[in-house]
Amino acid sequence: MGKFFDIYFFGVYLSLLLFSSSFFYCMSSTSCKLRRQFHLNGLHKAGDVILGGLIEVHYTSVFPEWTFTSEPRQPTCQGFDTQGFRHAMAMVFAIDEINRNSYLLPNVTLGYNLYDNCGALVIGFRAALVLASGQKEQFVLQEDCLGAPPVMGIVGDSYSTFSIATSNVLGLFRLPMVSHFATCSCLSDRQRFPSFFRTIPSDAFQVRAMIQILKHFGWTWVGLLISDDDYGLHVARSFQSDMAQFGGGCLAYSEVLPWGSDPAELRRIVDVMKKSTARVVMVFAHEIHIYQLMEEVVRQNVTGLQWMASEAWTSVDVLQTPDFMPYLGGTLGIAIRRGEMAGFEDFLFSIHPSHYHNNYGNSIVNQFWEYIFKCKFPPPPAGWVEAGGALCTGQEDLHSVESELFDVSNLRPEYNVYKAVYALAYALDDMLHCEPGRGPFSGHSCATLQRLEPWQLVYYLDEVNFTTTFGDQVSFDVNGDALPVYDVMNWLWLPDGTTKIQNVGEVKESAKGEELRLDEDKIFWNFKPKQPPRSICSESCPPGTRMARKKGQPVCCFDCIPCSEGKISNETDSMECISCPDDFWSNTQRDHCVPKKTEFLSYHEPLGICLTAASLLGTFICAVVLGIFIYHRSTPMVRANNSELSFLLLVSLKLCFLCSLLFIGLPSLWTCQLRHAAFGISFVLCVSCILVKTMVVLAVFKASKPGGGTSLKWFGAMQQRGTVIVLTSIQASVCTAWLVSASPTPHKNMKYYNDKIVYECVVGSTIGFAVLLSYIGLLATLSFLLAFLARNLPDNFNEAKFITFSMLIFCAVWVAFVPAYVNSPGKYADAVEVFAILASSFGLLVALFGPKCYIILLRPERNTKKAIMGRDTPKT
Repeated sequence: MGKFFDIYFFGVYLSLLLFSSSFFYCMSSTSCKLRRQFHLNGLHKAGDVILGGLIEVHYTSVFPEWTFTSEPRQPTCQGFDTQGFRHAMAMVFAIDEINRNSYLLPNVTLGYNLYDNCGALVIGFRAALVLASGQKEQFVLQEDCLGAPPVMGIVGDSYSTFSIATSNVLGLFRLPMVSHFATCSCLSDRQRFPSFFRTIPSDAFQVRAMIQILKHFGWTWVGLLISDDDYGLHVARSFQSDMAQFGGGCLAYSEVLPWGSDPAELRRIVDVMKKSTARVVMVFAHEIHIYQLMEEVVRQNVTGLQWMASEAWTSVDVLQTPDFMPYLGGTLGIAIRRGEMAGFEDFLFSIHPSHYHNNYGNSIVNQFWEYIFKCKFPPPPAGWVEAGGALCTGQEDLHSVESELFDVSNLRPEYNVYKAVYALAYALDDMLHCEPGRGPFSGHSCATLQRLEPWQLVYYLDEVNFTTTFGDQVSFDVNGDALPVYDVMNWLWLPDGTTKIQNVGEVKESAKGEELRLDEDKIFWNFKPKQPPRSICSESCPPGTRMARKKGQPVCCFDCIPCSEGKISNETDSMECISCPDDFWSNTQRDHCVPKKTEFLSYHEPLGICLTAASLLGTFICAVVLGIFIYHRSTPMVRANNSELSFLLLVSLKLCFLCSLLFIGLPSLWTCQLRHAAFGISFVLCVSCILVKTMVVLAVFKASKPGGGTSLKWFGAMQQRGTVIVLTSIQASVCTAWLVSASPTPHKNMKYYNDKIVYECVVGSTIGFAVLLSYIGLLATLSFLLAFLARNLPDNFNEAKFITFSMLIFCAVWVAFVPAYVNSPGKYADAVEVFAILASSFGLLVALFGPKCYIILLRPERNTKKAIMGRDTPKT
């Protein structure tokens, strides 16, 4: 439809341009003659400077059929528009006020040529050409058609389409137009409309203002109805782009209201509205469209809708009927900024046909007088008097008539007309104050009224900046648009059936962007809860979820998908879930990152408590056994088992039990470095003592045989101590080299669990750890083999048997430890190692010292040298 509209408009524009080129022709080099003269409704006043006006005073016109055999007749304007007439009078009032002002345009009298466009493009375009070229039959031009135009600037037109057509032509000559009512955003195109200005905000801001209201109430799912013209089509284009840009929501549907009566199309549109889940309907159209639409809405009884009105119909009284208000009550809309014009009411009451003389056509004041008093000025139309019609005498009194014309409490378009006239006046005033030699034009020259070029006035309009008596600042931006501000209106339906349009806020544009101010306590909602309705396609996604758009539907229609583990969303309607930092994990609700649980073998958990208790128990038992052995150190049992190695073995076992405590608790650098070194050295010291004891047992047995006495000299006390020290020193060297080259360090392991941090000690060097274990295993294996060879020695108390059993337990524990350790994650690896340490330590303690303590404490009669040598068999 957009392309069709562009082609159509280009054809109309081309036709009008050709029409304008034939409007007048030059009779000679110094004069021009009009091809024909148009009889237009208007109002005129002479002055030093003439301002033009294009305003709708009649809202329709009838065009007679033209033939080739007759002189073409003038179209007839019908349907007197009281509000349009008040717009025209606002222009007249502003000019009269300026003429009385001694500070603005002193010694210059403003005049006006004001025409009625009769609601028809062709009439409005004719009037614009008349204003641009003049209305006299023949006039003399200066220097081959160079000179000031008959008017310096034009106020109007009322419609966007009319303003587009007129500005396309008059813009070629840079004749300034200041519109009070044309809102199409396309008119902000400075390349296409270089001399167009307006005192009403463009539709671009109107759309953004609507979006601000939608966002304020959380309405993200709305319907859009537009008129089939420049106004509606440009609004639809702007609305769709701005909603996506500013995040105002989505359109549930977008429909074009037909011109004229089309019941089938209206039924279809209302049916779409009724079936849609959108509860908010925005309408950018004219009052005739709304009226026809509401008739169908009432017919189908479509209730429960929140209507939003554009400025074109926000203040229209004709829609506030008892039939429509049950549906339109509570309507929110934006309206042109309301202003005040002091003395305007008195001016309206002072209107009289005798004050306004018309030289070119029908006077709109005469037409107003005839309309409001239902009379005709002489000569009346044929049959008027016979039909009982009254003649106007001029003695009628406006104070006796009730009309909305005199209600000046809600001046909106009139205020824009007022500002437009003043903008042109201030531009002229600035031009007249130009100092010669300091002007803005070529050679620092100034413009003069005698040789004023239209583009020069455009320059001063661009620089205009003044404040009205009402306190509003007026200036134009680079596109010719005024500072945007709208009033927010609400249709109030009172209990007695009367209606009222009340101001409930304001939306304006500032350096911060669009600013919306609403007094929500004053807003009337036409719903039972008396609260704003909800109009959304999908409920908001709470924190902890993300939006997933539904396929084939607008972005406002979505599903809420919970965030996966480790990800969160802490805002409503999050598009994506964000991952938590490494040391954090998502909580159950997936809306916050919480520190990950830490896992290590703790003193406070049951497993850690049990292992700690076992370690301390083993240490205590070792201390008790050591005390028993020290107390009974002179007995044969203690002396026969190499008391020095037994004491050293008990001390080493005690160290083995205590070193297991280094594996419990939060790993730190020193515990990681010390735990394996202490473990390795303690167990090598323990196994070395056992190995030496085994070798001593073998040496003693060998020495007991003939010729074997020399073997004991290699296993004296010094040799035993030296062997233990040497074997232990080797392990100490291995540990030192390991700690220096690749020391174990604490590490946060996040691979085992996603939601936990496992604190562990990495060994640093796997080779160092393997050498440490292998060395212990080598000594343990060697001790086991030697003890196994000596297991059948002919002693009553053969210690080799117990050593064999203890080494069997030790080796079995540590052989099972390796696979269990490798396959145990996190703290369980430490628990396995602690368990292996405790199991092997308890095995050695019980196997080596259990039988001895049993004899020492419970069978003291066997704690004799004879009993130990097998020479004394106790009686039973």
